[in-house]
Amino acid sequence: MRLTKLRNKMTELSVDAVIVLDELNQHYLSEFAFTDGLLFITKEKAYLITDFRYYEMALNKANKSFEVVMPEKRKEFIEKIISDYGIKTIGFEGGSVSYETYRNYCDNYPCKFVNIGDTIEVIRQIKSADEIDKMQKAQDITDAALAGLLKVITPNMTELDVAVELEYAMRKGGADSFAFETIAVSGDASALPHGTPRNVKLKRGFLTMDFGAKFEGYCADMTRTIVIGKADEEIKKLYNTVLRAQTEALNYLREGADCGEADKVARDIIDSVPEYKGAFGHSLGHSVGLFIHESPRLYSRGFGRKLNAGEIVTVEPGIYLFGKYGCRIEDMVAITKGGIHNFTHSPKDLIEIL
Repeated sequence: MRLTKLRNKMTELSVDAVIVLDELNQHYLSEFAFTDGLLFITKEKAYLITDFRYYEMALNKANKSFEVVMPEKRKEFIEKIISDYGIKTIGFEGGSVSYETYRNYCDNYPCKFVNIGDTIEVIRQIKSADEIDKMQKAQDITDAALAGLLKVITPNMTELDVAVELEYAMRKGGADSFAFETIAVSGDASALPHGTPRNVKLKRGFLTMDFGAKFEGYCADMTRTIVIGKADEEIKKLYNTVLRAQTEALNYLREGADCGEADKVARDIIDSVPEYKGAFGHSLGHSVGLFIHESPRLYSRGFGRKLNAGEIVTVEPGIYLFGKYGCRIEDMVAITKGGIHNFTHSPKDLIEIL
């Protein structure tokens, strides 16, 4: 199916073959993660070109539509394919291939090289049932890590302690690795949307935790914010405003929903509170898959871009009062014909750690 989609695009773009160098695109098309190799795809054949380190694993794990090869001289091997199939034009990923690599290919092979831009990334936007299952597993691991943390967390822990506890639980729970660097920031640092965990005791106020597991290469992404100490009325008001913004945005999402309008639904709720106006300084969300930040995005410049069934997006409004504290709540959802499938099951009630 993935190769069929790409080959249909090859016909539209009038290219005889595509050389795939981006490792995430290689993983997507071949269903096997490897480095220092490439895919060479014609309208008739698909080759996974690798070396001794990956050859046996690729034979066992790669999609069987690919012929796994380990040529001693890659240049001569590709030249033979070009000759055998009469290839005149080769597509390449202009968004990720360096100019030097492009020039080397132009100099080494007697073909016209055509920039296919983000063609493969666009194909990746619609997730298959198998991809959705893997992302659900990644999110289940992530949810379980938070549940475990909430049983042991105390105000005497440090931000680093929290981050390490989450990461240990994700790896022990079956994660391949982490989707991104874990965020666990408290007190005034919680006002930094991408703050770095510090080796300091948890500060009173909000503790924002943004983290996600990877399972078979697919990412999860979740944020939960809890309170260290007793929540006062101001903290409750801020938290409930973020939660209402997220709830209404989630209710809006469906196949055909507008990316810009989704952002506006949440932003209007936050901006309607005078002291929070302008304090939601990033987009509502982004797509997720093999990479943590994919397209489409739910953002203010996204008006006119409609969501499709099978696309995965995060919904993560936040309020950040710099020098004081901040709060973000994030779920990861799949767009469906009737609404959404929410991967995320961690509670959103305001939790106090006393």
